[in-house]
Amino acid sequence: MKLLRNCSQLVTCNNEDQTPKTGDSLKRLEMIEHGALVFEGETIKWVGNESDVATQFADARFEEVINANGMLVTPGLVDPHTHPVFAATREDEFYMRNAGKSYMEIAEAGGGIRNSARRLRQANEEVLFQNGIRFLNRMLRSGTTTAEAKSGYGLSTESEVKSLEVIQRLNGAHPIDLVPTFLGAHEFPDEYRSDREGYVRLLIDEMIPLVAKRKLAKYCDIFTEAGVFDIEQSRRIMSAAKQHGFELKFHADELKSVGGAELAAELGAVSADHLVYASDEGIARMAKAKTIAVFLPSTTFFLGHRDYAPARKMIAAGVPVALATDFNPGSSCNTSLQATMTIAAIYLKMTAEELLNAVTFNSACAIGMQKQVGSLQSGKLADFVLWDAENYKQLPYFFAQNPVTSVYKRGQRVV
Repeated sequence: MKLLRNCSQLVTCNNEDQTPKTGDSLKRLEMIEHGALVFEGETIKWVGNESDVATQFADARFEEVINANGMLVTPGLVDPHTHPVFAATREDEFYMRNAGKSYMEIAEAGGGIRNSARRLRQANEEVLFQNGIRFLNRMLRSGTTTAEAKSGYGLSTESEVKSLEVIQRLNGAHPIDLVPTFLGAHEFPDEYRSDREGYVRLLIDEMIPLVAKRKLAKYCDIFTEAGVFDIEQSRRIMSAAKQHGFELKFHADELKSVGGAELAAELGAVSADHLVYASDEGIARMAKAKTIAVFLPSTTFFLGHRDYAPARKMIAAGVPVALATDFNPGSSCNTSLQATMTIAAIYLKMTAEELLNAVTFNSACAIGMQKQVGSLQSGKLADFVLWDAENYKQLPYFFAQNPVTSVYKRGQRVV
């Protein structure tokens, strides 16, 4: 057994019933002043006050005692929406946006997701793998220990399978645990621009059954948005995915209110993400269905848009909420949940307590991992971060800095 001691604040983010925190519970942060943690192998054995260690483990001999030196300790961060498998970055499009072109103008001219699809199709698996390692390393150094990882930059059966196989390989090679999501319905590829129904049929008849048969993904996602997949197409594709055993996620109502939040709730999606223009009806339905709202404020910030998701309205309505980076080469080239927390504090008006719950326990719920990660509790994985911070309120306060001093994943120090 190993002992972690001398923590100024040991933030546990516990929720005993293992359901997402909402409303007032989101505002409460479970924390132990002068806390300690005991773990063995990959698993946490005990969490409590350091003064109780001698009584609880009177006859124990710890093989290692880790001195936190009065630092803040939190669970490893969980990023429930990322796109880490791509062939090349798109800084030229960032340049174009800053020169006055909109995201949709660039996409309609052949840029955006279709640009990434062309490059990924030409890239071999090793290039995609090495790029993935590079960016996962950045996430890990910022305190992320678990993440969802989407395909979606192939937009053909062969290249989507290739992407998911790379995610599978990354999951085995890198300390961060990855939860795979199939996102073949990310955009209409070049060859189907004039035959959108043909691509919908390809997704339903070929891609979804193959990915399900090969067990390459846990979730199926879709970009339900004006100019991409409309409500009728989204309902058909996601109903087929559900029939093949996938749990559902939605990119919904990011650029316009199109009814994505309503459809996500109707189909029992685990989460709906973005939600900048979610309607009041969509919010009410998500609250009733307990569909988690995953906010992606880094994307709004990176695109230079003015409108952010109505976080306070959704929290007040009882919608469970989480935060993610939306790391991708086009609309959010951000690997840091710390930066995301700062943006969410400023523009979503979320408190430090809400932010920490949203990047730990609730984000674990958004990818079905709350029984393993997201809080520091006996029986869960020993995933935790030591921060050079005096208290948890400093995490969103120190902007564009990285106060991480150590990261432990499955009981091993990896940073």
